[in-house]
Amino acid sequence: MYEQVSHSLLNEILDELKPEIRRQDLRYFYTRLGANFYAIYSLFHALYGTREDFREKAIKLVEVMASRYIERSAELEAQDKERELNHNWFLNQEWVAMALYADGFAGNLDGLCSRIYYLQELGVNMLHIMPMLLCPEDASDGGYAVSDFRRIDPRVGSLEELQQLGASMRKRGMLLTLDVVVNHTSDEHEWAQKARAGDKKYQDYYYIFPNRDIPDMFEETMPEIFPETSPGNFTYDEEMGQWVMTVFNSFQWDLNYSNPDVFIEMLDVLLFWANQGADILRLDAVAFLWKKIGTTSQNEREAHLILQLMKDCCQVTAPGVLFIAEAIVAPLEIIKYFGEDAVIAKECEIAYNATFMALLWDAMATRNARLLNLGIKSLPNKLDRATWLNYVRCHDDIGLGFDDRDIVAAGYEPFAHRKFLVDYFTGQYEGSDARGQPFGRNEKTGDARISGSLASLAGLENALEAGDEKAIDRAIQRILLLHGMIMSFGGIPLLYYGDDIGTLSDYSYLRDPNKAGDSRWMNRPRIDWEKAERRHQHGTVEQRIFDGIRKMIAARKGIPAFADFNNRELIDLDNPHLFAYLRTHPEQQQSCAVLVVANFDANPQYLELNQIRYRSLYLRGTLQDLHTGEIPRLFNDRLVIPPYRFYWLGHAR
Repeated sequence: MYEQVSHSLLNEILDELKPEIRRQDLRYFYTRLGANFYAIYSLFHALYGTREDFREKAIKLVEVMASRYIERSAELEAQDKERELNHNWFLNQEWVAMALYADGFAGNLDGLCSRIYYLQELGVNMLHIMPMLLCPEDASDGGYAVSDFRRIDPRVGSLEELQQLGASMRKRGMLLTLDVVVNHTSDEHEWAQKARAGDKKYQDYYYIFPNRDIPDMFEETMPEIFPETSPGNFTYDEEMGQWVMTVFNSFQWDLNYSNPDVFIEMLDVLLFWANQGADILRLDAVAFLWKKIGTTSQNEREAHLILQLMKDCCQVTAPGVLFIAEAIVAPLEIIKYFGEDAVIAKECEIAYNATFMALLWDAMATRNARLLNLGIKSLPNKLDRATWLNYVRCHDDIGLGFDDRDIVAAGYEPFAHRKFLVDYFTGQYEGSDARGQPFGRNEKTGDARISGSLASLAGLENALEAGDEKAIDRAIQRILLLHGMIMSFGGIPLLYYGDDIGTLSDYSYLRDPNKAGDSRWMNRPRIDWEKAERRHQHGTVEQRIFDGIRKMIAARKGIPAFADFNNRELIDLDNPHLFAYLRTHPEQQQSCAVLVVANFDANPQYLELNQIRYRSLYLRGTLQDLHTGEIPRLFNDRLVIPPYRFYWLGHAR
C-alpha cells in the first residue's frame, strides 16, 4: 500500500543506510520492504511514535533487516521464494512434529544428528529442539533463562553442529523449529549485568524501580505464575539496590518492549536464528510482552502489535520462516495470536491448542466426552492460513484452564471438578492408576497443575509395577487413543520425545537440588536407547506403542481430509462416552470424507451409523478404518467401538 508519509520516510531511510548495505544486490529485499513498509511504519509508530528519536530508531530497524537479509544464504533465499509461491504449504497433512531436548534425546546435537534415522523411521518430519542456548546451570528454568541469545550451551553442541543438522534435515525434507525466549532474559545476561552495574541504557531494557511504589500498583492486578517457587512479580536485586520485574522466576528479568531498542535487539535475534536454518521459530511467553498497570499484563493489545511488527519485518528478510505462538491462554485469547486478518495469519501462523490437550486429559479421567465436546464447540475457528499444534504432552505441566461455563454445562462444579482431576492424575483418587505429581499448587486458591510423563499418567507405570497384563493393554490403548486424536483433529500433531516408546516419569530430578522443587522435570527424560531398541521386539510395550504411532503417522499422510482448512465438523451423539467429528477435503469431499470416532470409556460403546449417514452423503457404502485397514463389523448398522479405541472411517479402498 502506498501512503505518502510512510514512503517519504522510507526514501529518507534508504538514502541514509550504511554504504556497505546500499552496495549490495537488494532487489528482493526492496520489493518486500516496499510492500510491507506501510504496515511496518504504522505498527512501529503506534508503539514508539511519540519518541523524539523515532526516526533514528526506524533507520536502525531497517538496517537490521537489511543486514540479516544480506547474510541469508542462497539456499535459504531460494526456499523463501518457493514458499512464497506455495503459501499454504504448512497446512498439508504430511507434517508430523516431535519436540525434544537435544541432550535428553541423544546427549548433544551431534548425537541428535546421528539419530535422525529414528525420526524418519517413526515418520516425523518436523523437529522442535527445545531451548539449548547458554543458561546458568543452577537457574535455567529448563532452558528458558537465557544468558546469551546467540550461543549454544557447549554441553549441547556448537553453532556449526546445528548448521550441519539443519542441512541434513533439509536434504530429507524435514523442518527445523527453534525456540526464542522473547519475554525475558536470565539475570546473568550481558544486558542484565550492565544494568546491575548502573548502565542506564540497559536498565531501560527491563522494568526496574527504586522502590515498591510502582511494583505494588502492578501487583494489585497481576496474577502469580509460580506461587510455590516464585511468589510475586518483582525481585529486589541487592547489588543494584532496586526492584526488577520477574514474572516467572526471580532469575528471569522481563524485557521492556516499550523501549524500541529492546524490540530491535530481539528482532535481530529472531533473524539471526532464521539465518541458521530455522524453518519455524517458537516465540516463548508471547502473552506477557506488554506490561500495563491496572491489568493482568497478559494478552494486551500492544503485545499483539509487537508480534505483528515482528512478523512483518521477518517477512521482508526471511519470508519462508513461520512463527509459533507459545501462549497458553483461554480459547478466545489464543485465537487472537493468529492475527486480526480474516484469512492470513498476521502474527503467528501456528499456535498451541492447549485447550484440546487439556480436554483430552479430562475425557481420559472422566471416561466421557461431555466436557470435551462442549470445550471444542467453544474453540473459535482459526484463520484459513493458520494452523494448530495439537499435542498430548509437552515439557511443561498440564493446566486445567477450562471455561467454568463449559464445566457447569457438562454437569460438574468447577472447583470440585478441577480438584478431582488433580487427585485423579496424582493417584489420590480411589480407582485411579495414574502416577503424576501436582505442580504450581496455590494454597490461596487451591489451584494446581499436573506433572508426569504420558505413560505414567495413562497408567502404564502402575500396570508394569503390578505385572498386570490387562492393565498394560489398557494403558497402551489409552496412549494410542490420545495420539489418534491429535493426528486427525486438524493441524500439526506434535509428539513429545519418549512418548513414542512409553517412557515413564523420570524421578532422578529429586536427587538434583537445582531441580528437586520443580516436578516438571519428571517429564523431561533422558532416552534409554537400549529400551528404545525393544521397539523391534514383537510384543514388547515399546514395539506396540512405537508401531501403533508409526502406522498412524503413515496413514495420516495419505488422507487429504486431514489437511487443515477449517474442514472439521463436530458431530453430536447421544452417547456421552463417544467423541466424533467429520473431516472432509474442500476439493475432494465425496472421495475423502473421514469420520473420526473415539471411545473414552473402559467398556465397549456403540454408534448408530444411520444417524451419521443421514447427516452426511459422504459416508455411504462400506466403511473401512483407514488407520488399521480393517473393515469394522456392524450389527443392525451399529458400529461397536472397543474400550479406549478409535476409528478413522472412510470409503473402503
